[in-house]
Amino acid sequence: MKNFIEEVTWRGMLHDVMPGTEEHLMEQMRVAYVGIDPTADSLHIGHLVGVMLLKHFQLSGHKPLALVGGATGMIGDPSGKSNERNLLDEPTLRHNQEAIRAQLSRFLDFTSDAPNAAELVNNYDWMKNFSFLEFIRDIGKHITVNYMMSKDSVKKRLSSESAEGMSFTEFTYQMVQGYDFLHLFKTKSCTLQMGGSDQWGNITTGTELVRRIAGGKAYALTCPLITKADGTKFGKSEGGNIWLDAARTSPYKFYQYWLNTSDVDAEKYIKIFTFLSKEEITELTEKHSETPHLRLLQKRLAEETTVMVHSQVDLENAIKASNILFGNSTSDDLKQLDEATFLDVFEGVPQAEIARNEIESGIDIIAVLNEKTGFFKSNGEARRALTANSISVNREKVKEDFALSTKDLINSQFVLLQSGKKNYFVVRVV
Repeated sequence: MKNFIEEVTWRGMLHDVMPGTEEHLMEQMRVAYVGIDPTADSLHIGHLVGVMLLKHFQLSGHKPLALVGGATGMIGDPSGKSNERNLLDEPTLRHNQEAIRAQLSRFLDFTSDAPNAAELVNNYDWMKNFSFLEFIRDIGKHITVNYMMSKDSVKKRLSSESAEGMSFTEFTYQMVQGYDFLHLFKTKSCTLQMGGSDQWGNITTGTELVRRIAGGKAYALTCPLITKADGTKFGKSEGGNIWLDAARTSPYKFYQYWLNTSDVDAEKYIKIFTFLSKEEITELTEKHSETPHLRLLQKRLAEETTVMVHSQVDLENAIKASNILFGNSTSDDLKQLDEATFLDVFEGVPQAEIARNEIESGIDIIAVLNEKTGFFKSNGEARRALTANSISVNREKVKEDFALSTKDLINSQFVLLQSGKKNYFVVRVV
């Protein structure tokens, strides 16, 4: 049995833990769960800490449960969120659950015959037939309102700063989450719930229900909420969440997110979001501090996370795509980019559209640079740039006699124009 608490402590993944948890886990194989909100059909990197906790738990010889919060996801959580969540219908919920299972199976072993194989459970399955009267009779009477009001998450929503107050539905959330723990304690011998530090109140309501109703002993463990050194929110880019689904966030953008972390954050994240050993991380951190301009920590962090979430091939393509903006790429490299990656790489670059039939006939480069795109303000300016040998089409220098045709299209629809080293323009053929 590997010491799970020791492992997550040195990785900076432990915020709070109930006394006796470490001893409890060292006695024999235990079962723990992490709740996952199923409001989308993909996880994002904000979910990754919980997933990594489950993975380390499994690597330590224990059995992880991933609980998809179908019932609780329909209610809303008072933990720091100012608005109630939207209700999901059952078909959407099931679709999201299967998509999440597929993503989790990249991290957790669900299929082996090992006694600690992971399981996916959904609290909707045991809550959907529970009547309101049964719930308040069998569960509600065991927890006082005074106890529920003492939770920080509830106090926050009821404070004078919160203009909206809190609905009864949301207030009962901790009871529903607490019942999940009781149900898993009874049916799966689950004795530990893990979550973010904002979940401590909800988790301990569960341990209290296990004590009062089942006469058992259950434990709680939370990890710190991940922050960024500059104060901005972790897991968000200007375009929103960084998703694990390649259709929502391309592997290139995913790779870039980690590559662009600060030195302070990279040193913290490489412990949390990779499975590199303590020795490897110590050595890498020392090398990084000697030559910070090489960004060794960021590169290794980006490589490890991209392979873990996507694949080695996706990593190689992301590195190629990253090199395109920084010089060492050819026309062939450009033509290998898929549409999503191409648009991600050149996000924010000015664009213009040209009709496909014009390209098929061939257009001289001066018309492309001025009249068709407005990249240059006049034919004379375009001609001077061509004479100075500063114009490239898809990374290859061109002269004034060049004509743009269909053979120059990237992905059958794009052309990359470049003036000098840093001025780009994208032509989209429609």
